[in-house]
Amino acid sequence: MSAGERRWGRRERGRGRGRALLWCALVAAWELAWGQLRYSVPEEMQKGSFVGDVAKDLGLEPAALRARGARVVSEGKRQYFALNLENGHLAVNERVDREDICSGVAKCVLNVEILVKSPVKLYRGEVEIQDINDNSPVFPARNSVLEIIEHTAPGTRFPLEKAEDPDIGVNSLQNYECSQSSYFTLEVRTGADGVKYPVLILANPLDREEQAVHNLLLTASDGGSPVKSGSTAIRVVVLDGNDNAPAFTQSVYEVTVREDVAVGSRVLRVTATDRDEGPNAQVRYSFHKVPEKVDRTFQLDPESGEITVTERLDFERRAFYELDVQARDGGGLSSHSKVLITVADVNNHVPEIVITSVFSPVAEDSPLGTVVAIVNVQDRDSGANGEVRCSIAESLPFRLERTFDNYYSLVTDGELDREEVSEYNVTVRATDGGSPALWSSAVLPLRVLDVNDNAPVFGEARYSAWLPENNGKGALVLRVRAADADWGQNGRVRYRLCEGQVRGAPLSSYVSVHAETGALYALRSFDYEEVREVGLWVRAEDGGAPALSSNVSVRLFIVDENDNAPQVLYPAAAAGAGAGAGAGAGWSGVELAPRSAEPGTLVAKVVAVDADSGQNAWLSYELAKATEPGLFRVGLHSGEVRTARLPVARDAPRQRLVVVVKDHGQPALSATATLHVVLAESVTELLSELSGAAAPGEPAGSLTRWLVLAVAAVACLFLAFLLALLALRLRRWRRSRLLAAGSGASRAAPASPFVGIDGVRAFLHSYSHELSLTADSRKSQRRCPGASGSNTLPAPPPPDKRAPLLPEEPAGAGAGSGSDSGSGSDSDSGDALPL
Repeated sequence: MSAGERRWGRRERGRGRGRALLWCALVAAWELAWGQLRYSVPEEMQKGSFVGDVAKDLGLEPAALRARGARVVSEGKRQYFALNLENGHLAVNERVDREDICSGVAKCVLNVEILVKSPVKLYRGEVEIQDINDNSPVFPARNSVLEIIEHTAPGTRFPLEKAEDPDIGVNSLQNYECSQSSYFTLEVRTGADGVKYPVLILANPLDREEQAVHNLLLTASDGGSPVKSGSTAIRVVVLDGNDNAPAFTQSVYEVTVREDVAVGSRVLRVTATDRDEGPNAQVRYSFHKVPEKVDRTFQLDPESGEITVTERLDFERRAFYELDVQARDGGGLSSHSKVLITVADVNNHVPEIVITSVFSPVAEDSPLGTVVAIVNVQDRDSGANGEVRCSIAESLPFRLERTFDNYYSLVTDGELDREEVSEYNVTVRATDGGSPALWSSAVLPLRVLDVNDNAPVFGEARYSAWLPENNGKGALVLRVRAADADWGQNGRVRYRLCEGQVRGAPLSSYVSVHAETGALYALRSFDYEEVREVGLWVRAEDGGAPALSSNVSVRLFIVDENDNAPQVLYPAAAAGAGAGAGAGAGWSGVELAPRSAEPGTLVAKVVAVDADSGQNAWLSYELAKATEPGLFRVGLHSGEVRTARLPVARDAPRQRLVVVVKDHGQPALSATATLHVVLAESVTELLSELSGAAAPGEPAGSLTRWLVLAVAAVACLFLAFLLALLALRLRRWRRSRLLAAGSGASRAAPASPFVGIDGVRAFLHSYSHELSLTADSRKSQRRCPGASGSNTLPAPPPPDKRAPLLPEEPAGAGAGSGSDSGSGSDSDSGDALPL
């Protein structure tokens, strides 16, 4: 080939490639108008060569493709194309050989799937691989020998070995030419499959003695630009003798075989006969110039002509075989016949499931229709055997949507709740349309991502705790527990107190809650007499964003302890009296008892209160010491001092009584009161008795001074008593008005039933009844003594706490009279409230 021809060839190839690129652009624009990406590119393009502008055709910017993580999804193991995210172009990724990918197929198309995220979407495109004239026709052998008997009649045809050209269309094999010969001509025949075959025709009789060998050059050429060709040398040897060549019963044998036929099975039998006799009539069969792969698949018995299968057939690998069978007699004559074997497809391949993409974990608040996975299914069978249907279990909150022919998207079809199901194993089942149908399955593990959609829930609707007063600082009160069904940080619960006040002080100065454990601690020592109940709210808050919370009510009840000794209100404390440790204070007073008093006469009443409540405030009175032990007795619960018998002359005129007041706490606390009782019929006798009590030898002036001081003291006491009585009356009147305004029910407290003159108490009225109410013991006492007296005063309420209302008086309660022996107590359920 000259230099000019080579330059002309390069220009033609450049023009052809330019025309191909222009054609690709026109096809892509036309396909885009119909809504699908279609490109075409010549084969054998260099890596990185431009295929199509995907970004422009999809209406997306290259930056958007990068942000959405666009990528090319390939079905096979090799990825011929790649997406350049910098400019959005689809480019050649590796060498594309059309003959290797689509051998013998008229139209070679490679499918390209482009996957983008946020949201997930799959675009499908097709790239048609255009054939270029890159292959020359090639004969199976560069040299061949054809033996012809000299007696062969002119016009006899001898099929020659055809050339192979992997290109298609005009680039494939188009013509055969033979060198000039006076004995032979060449005929080109076209078979039913469109393939051209060379046939050598004997034009004139042969004479071995004249010319024993004829050399011919057979050339095959394609229709490409430039034209490519291949040649083979044919050496025709003229044989002497054997006039008849074997003749096949059929020029073409056709048979259809199932692809699952067993190895060693018989396919068919070819038969050829020879009219000669002797060795010239013995026919042997053989494959003539068959490819090595075909020779390994089938075996031909040289004696019988039977063709058997030597390895498993695969319709998907090769569906058609063309065999050239030669029959040769003993004289060297031969003939040829074609065997066309069609492989029938059998449903012998299970569908293949390929998980293209899995977007796990999936947020539990994902909207319906969210894509969580993309699945590709393939079946190498054809026809109905290759039609695949995908399905999943109906009980799952997912469904399959068919995207393209063999692509499915797994999308959400219901609400997800991680607290109910935190992980799904979705089994995708693919079933083909064969009979019987074959199926396969794949498991998609999907985790559900937690979202903070559950608020903490406390274990109890409300909490209550009882804390003894005088507790230590930092004492554990109780623990509140809240659980959050969420996971991780969303399920981490922290506790805190809601804002509030107790007695004007911030709630946080009284109690605190541990943020992690929910333990409630007391920050100070509580005093029941000041604070009896604390109400607060504890908030549990999770760690989500935004955080969810819930509140629970906590009632803290302070339990009374016996930490207050009884306090004696009457008789008044003597000036020099002292208090013993643990026994209360010493008290003293002077009372008048007529010598003519009958047994049971009320002489005095010891009045005491206890700041505690309940049983700790129940008081009992005992006579500890007396000048005459049998002369007086003290009411156990009333504190009334009465005569036990008639005074006699031998009884000392001055009697000293020590009364012990005890509460019912554990341990019990007590106080003592000292009473001085003078047995006298009149005040004059009382004064003389007091005067006579002066020390012997004391001057009369000194006695007079003491009498004057006594009279002045009695007068002062009387005046103070009147003022105190008036103040008490006003206070009780005001309290009754407040009680009536608050609850509509009030009860007047009885006034003091006695007055004192010069230190002597004269009881003027008889008392009707006593009422003792307790706050925590839930028991009340009502005593109805028969003689005159006054009620035991309970502890006053805290100065800054409004006194609660009195409960209604039980039915049947009223005034009564009788002796001390007739006094009694009733118990009823209720809260102790101060009067």
